[in-house]
Amino acid sequence: MQVTVIDYGIGNLFSVGRALEHCGAEVTFTSDPALIARAPRLVLPGVGAFADGMKGLRERALAEPIRRYAASGRPLLGICLGMQMLATASNEFGEHEGLGLIPGRVVAVPDHTTSGMPHKIPHIGWNGLQAPAGVSWNETLLGDTPEGTAVYLVHSYAVTPDDDPAHRLADCLYGGHRICAAIRRGNIVGCQFHPEKSGAAGLRILRRFIAG
Repeated sequence: MQVTVIDYGIGNLFSVGRALEHCGAEVTFTSDPALIARAPRLVLPGVGAFADGMKGLRERALAEPIRRYAASGRPLLGICLGMQMLATASNEFGEHEGLGLIPGRVVAVPDHTTSGMPHKIPHIGWNGLQAPAGVSWNETLLGDTPEGTAVYLVHSYAVTPDDDPAHRLADCLYGGHRICAAIRRGNIVGCQFHPEKSGAAGLRILRRFIAG
């Protein structure tokens, strides 16, 4: 199955591409809006700051093609910064507009635990995925993922969906705080964690994306 990965000058393209190929995908990297429009499956990767990511998309005239692709109903996966840019806006180093595909804001991960103790930011390392109350992972990219499965994260900011029950797919606990680890709206899914760096569990998620 063909998977198109967006190249906008920011992102861990090599590791994402290798993981997708390992899972059986034929991968195309592109910054061409015409190729994005024709993609059967689309991945928006990314690392770094929200403003830089959106600037990279705007400079290559990719924001509107991504929005049109999302409206087509075909599968779209955002990873790390790519997940954050699916949201409405971010307050990382100022106020910045996102793609607005899943209503919500990107806010700082709390720098103190729920008991008031300072802890490390960015949040780096392996953490177990938890299903929010009332949320089922059946028929989603996490359908083969048991609750508690550890995945790899590197981030200082995270999405807070406006409609938590509808769009919040998975959380992880950090210092007692429930941090949003995955979001979903129809054909659009975002993973704050890096499936390409999350071992066998991450590869299972990518296989579901490819097969879906």
